[in-house]
Amino acid sequence: MAEFIYTLHWIYFIVMICGAFYLFLLSRDPKGVPKYEYVIAIFIPCWSGAAYLSIALGQGFVEQQDQVIYFARYLDWVVTTPLLLLALALTAMFFQPKKDIALISSLIGADVVMILTGLIADFSNGTILYIWYGIGVIALWIILYIIWYPLRKMAFRGSQELGKHYQRTALYLTAFWISYPTVWLLGPSALGLTQNGTEVLAFILLPIFSKVGFSILDLNGLRKLNFSS
Repeated sequence: MAEFIYTLHWIYFIVMICGAFYLFLLSRDPKGVPKYEYVIAIFIPCWSGAAYLSIALGQGFVEQQDQVIYFARYLDWVVTTPLLLLALALTAMFFQPKKDIALISSLIGADVVMILTGLIADFSNGTILYIWYGIGVIALWIILYIIWYPLRKMAFRGSQELGKHYQRTALYLTAFWISYPTVWLLGPSALGLTQNGTEVLAFILLPIFSKVGFSILDLNGLRKLNFSS
């Protein structure tokens, strides 16, 4: 099982590097999309790949009471998930010259709370575990509120086409982000309804789609939007 888990993380690392290279190729012809959007998109898989590489190399996790805690995931998430939300917020404000820094800060702040409380929950047991998990879920709901209310309104104020593109990317990201706490809750860290191998596979597939997949969807949509405008 250990070799299987290491192999999965090696595959993930390779996929992330390939994704970063594809996004770099897109940046060579930005089609009116600001360069900083490409920088954000490229950095996400680079950092995520590096974090998971530590697991592939036999690091990035600790064993505690017959449970494996992959703390490298949280080192990944605490950096990449704020950047994903920043990218989504910048999409909503694409035609807005002055970005709403307060709203972006609120979004990122709630996200950091969600990730770090998840880490604490992973090192907790019993009732305390679910207290920290519950705080993380509350932070997730705050994130979803910001995504689907103020940011969505901003996107449609920019243009109808931008609003539709924002809705697609927001729905895509939301679906995967709801899956993360669900997989965690069902896994060995909490209810134990799934095995470690199943959880590891889920946390390999989910970030591939929610990181590289999201960036490809978002940037290509913005490139078409800008090209047709």
